Amino acid sequence: MKTTIGVFFGGRSTEHEISVISANQAMAAINRDKYDVVPVYITKQGRWYTGDALTDVKNYRDIPALLRQCTEVYMKPVYGDYTLYKAAKKLFGSDVAATLDVVIPVLHGSNGEDGIFEGVLETIGIPYAGCNTLASANGMDKITMKMILQADGIPVVDYVWFTDKQWFADRDNLIAKIESKIGYPVIVKPANLGSSVGIGRAENREQLLERVDDARRYSTRIIVEDMVENLQEINCSVLGDCDEYRTSVLEEPIKSGEILSYTDKYMGGSKDNRGMHAAQKRIPADLPADETEQIRHLAGETFRVLSCHGVSRVDMMIDAVTRRIYVNEINTIPGSLSFYLWEAAGLRFDELMDNLVRLAFKRKREQDSKTVSYDANIFALGGGTKGVKGAKGVK
Repeated sequence: MKTTIGVFFGGRSTEHEISVISANQAMAAINRDKYDVVPVYITKQGRWYTGDALTDVKNYRDIPALLRQCTEVYMKPVYGDYTLYKAAKKLFGSDVAATLDVVIPVLHGSNGEDGIFEGVLETIGIPYAGCNTLASANGMDKITMKMILQADGIPVVDYVWFTDKQWFADRDNLIAKIESKIGYPVIVKPANLGSSVGIGRAENREQLLERVDDARRYSTRIIVEDMVENLQEINCSVLGDCDEYRTSVLEEPIKSGEILSYTDKYMGGSKDNRGMHAAQKRIPADLPADETEQIRHLAGETFRVLSCHGVSRVDMMIDAVTRRIYVNEINTIPGSLSFYLWEAAGLRFDELMDNLVRLAFKRKREQDSKTVSYDANIFALGGGTKGVKGAKGVK
């Protein structure tokens, strides 16, 4: 019997289209002699669909026409029920669209990579690849991530963070704090988005106001970071779990401006829709051996400290003058699943997908070995609204 993989992608996210591209790349790489693949596309409105037409990225040019070829589905929030049910039930026949064995989420950005979808999968109890709810949430939120890394001695740039409501209520004090702690230039970012969405450089107070106004369109939490002016960006992928992992070769993305843009990352300066694989880059990055090893070490430590799982990509920054290295962020579901970094390390894309399935089942076995409840029933012992301690006759 083949293992049935449900690949979930799309979603209510500014990175919706990139998720579609990454998922189609992943599904094409899965070995169909070993696995059956069930694509599950989540629309921008949050509805789930499945169907063979979802495996051809060209079909997404006309979403209404695509969905007419597909079946709307859902899963019940019932532990142990791995069934995809048809949303529109027929009078006769089965309402089952498919039964899954394991899920590979390829959801980038909010409402997918941030722990929300992972929580749904954990409620159902189905094995799935990638970070769990906690690691996903911590990895997605740039503020929380930096706090955790900083507490463990992993180098990050200086930063100031605040909410959109704090900005309106206490703007002058926040500006003073930014200017005294960091100074210009700074980078302003929404705390929980990726793909360079809502990110901008500010050289002065006027630009700071503009950049924060843009960032708050996307997030209630904003982070302002010290900008490394002589910046060299290096990325490293990590595969495994927090107890046993390996790191890939390094890449140096090539940007068209001061900041690596959405177009730089996913279109390679064109509109060929090939995802992160299309980005202009140097693989392997041209670095001294000691810096290469230090970056791989810091990438692995970031993965470990955040309790990550599956495949991630850690984005690093080097000050080209001082050669100081900082962790910028982690992508817990990286664009194109960073397959090109693993191919450069000698691991084929289909083998990468094999690894993700294996890791999903391994974690499920480990979770199932833990105690999550007791057989004791306190109500049978006479406990009421006061609890066992307040129940008469119970010692």
